[in-house]
Amino acid sequence: MSKRRKKIGLPPGSVIYTGNRKVEKIVIHYFQYEEKYLKEKIFDNHGKIVFHQSPNEKVNWYDIRGIHDTALIEQIGSAFDIHPLILEDVSNIHQRPKFEEYEKGIFIIIRALVFDKEKLKITTEQVALYFRNGFVVTFQETESDLFEFVRKRIQNGKGRIRQRGTDYLVYSLLDVIVDNYFLVLEDIEVEIELLEEKVLENQDTSNKSEIHRLKKELLVMRKTIAPLREAIGHFAKTDSSFVEENTAVFIRDLYDHTIQVMDAVESFRDLLNGLQDLFISEVSFKMNQVIQVLTIVSTVFIPLTFLAGIYGMNFEHMPELHWKYGYFVLLGLMVTIFVGLMIYFKRKKWI
Repeated sequence: MSKRRKKIGLPPGSVIYTGNRKVEKIVIHYFQYEEKYLKEKIFDNHGKIVFHQSPNEKVNWYDIRGIHDTALIEQIGSAFDIHPLILEDVSNIHQRPKFEEYEKGIFIIIRALVFDKEKLKITTEQVALYFRNGFVVTFQETESDLFEFVRKRIQNGKGRIRQRGTDYLVYSLLDVIVDNYFLVLEDIEVEIELLEEKVLENQDTSNKSEIHRLKKELLVMRKTIAPLREAIGHFAKTDSSFVEENTAVFIRDLYDHTIQVMDAVESFRDLLNGLQDLFISEVSFKMNQVIQVLTIVSTVFIPLTFLAGIYGMNFEHMPELHWKYGYFVLLGLMVTIFVGLMIYFKRKKWI
């Protein structure tokens, strides 16, 4: 929150990094390709890189991993004539997913998700993409390569990616991140199933806290998916010259995937609400069983205690005290009462 305050009072377009530094060295992965041509370079010292415009007939993709260096972001913006508001949003990692069209390009923000099974926690990473004909630049917060599968497809020349333009590359990058949402959902589904088994076997208070944590993480995921669905919807309907018609059909399919993810999140939230109700019901049922046993024990011993109390009094003139078989009759009466109550409880199906 303190880093967000640095932006207060600054003019629009000010490039201020609002996150924590997550990489030691910024890595820039560069691809230039077309159907029968591929050039690849990796830089870890941006001071040696000279950014330059390339011919539109080739796709030029700069992937920057690590965005704490605002000077580098401004250098890229200056080299490729990127709007200052885009650079401001790239450096501000607290953006919601969105789609924006500019005169010279299209800007998209999406959030990558990772689920920690041990801590039952979802961590998010902001990913920014800017593209126009012949040029794509992506910004990732961490050094983890979110786009490894896309790189391999480019290197192997498989599929459509080397035959298409920058719009299809951007679609492929978005598709990889959205596909990873399904993996996160699968992990959460497994945890919910395990949690259900725990709740049925043992109503431990730790189960309740796990349910609560998973509900909070699903809320984080919902806040990520809801604006993304809107952004991808705008992307699918755009009439920008930077998006070809033959790519739009793939983007619409990506939009369907976001709807599926959203539906799954809502279903899991309902499951967790039901699991929470099940936990409460199981605890109540267990408590009722305990109360039932205690009630039966109390009911059995009330008449026995009454009889024992009467003959435990120290009155001198009690006729039964001097009766030869009084003790055995009293014990027999107590046993008869006990057996009679047990038969009655059994018939009523209370035990």
